[in-house]
Amino acid sequence: MIKLLYIMLAFIGMAITSCDGHHPEPDMGMKVGDVLCTDGQILPMGDWEKSGKEGIGIVFHVNTNPDVEGKGYAVYLRDLHPVAFADSLGVKQGTSADAYALDGNSNTYALMSQRNVGSPMADAVFELWHYGQSAYIPSVAQLRLLKECRETVNNNLGAIGGESMADSVDGCWYWSSTEVAGQETAKGWLYSLSQGAMQETPKTQEHKVRPIITIND
Repeated sequence: MIKLLYIMLAFIGMAITSCDGHHPEPDMGMKVGDVLCTDGQILPMGDWEKSGKEGIGIVFHVNTNPDVEGKGYAVYLRDLHPVAFADSLGVKQGTSADAYALDGNSNTYALMSQRNVGSPMADAVFELWHYGQSAYIPSVAQLRLLKECRETVNNNLGAIGGESMADSVDGCWYWSSTEVAGQETAKGWLYSLSQGAMQETPKTQEHKVRPIITIND
């Protein structure tokens, strides 16, 4: 009987679905739309409203891949003002340039560590580091995950005093932390959180950034 009970509980956990309602994911103790608090706690919206805690982000992805770092990702409350990827052209800044890698954190570190060219957007994100939560610039692949849940996330961002991510033609483009493969010295990827499109863009252009945070144990 005990074994049967464990099996039933496992199937119940697997019934939890992702934001689009089509992809099953196990119960990881948090769900898309939950609130990331400044003390690191993850709360459902209803519990957060009663808690008196300060929210710093909204969960947009729950990680089920043991080879990927962290339990999932939360998106930061607000956009950063438009900033450039790099302050000059002609230098590779050391990102993976892999448009399918969930590596925004390491990309951002590479941008910060490059001594031959500055990264205004990486500097702006570094200024957000507090509460033990290290925000960073998402990679193209992480922005794809964010787009999948944009409507749910936007609703909850507004509820905790955050800023919704724009979906207008002019306002939906955000810098990723991914350089364009083969053109690393000159271009990075912009990503549309409205249409899911990518655009090769000179790194000295100024565009918005929406930082994200890896949720760890």
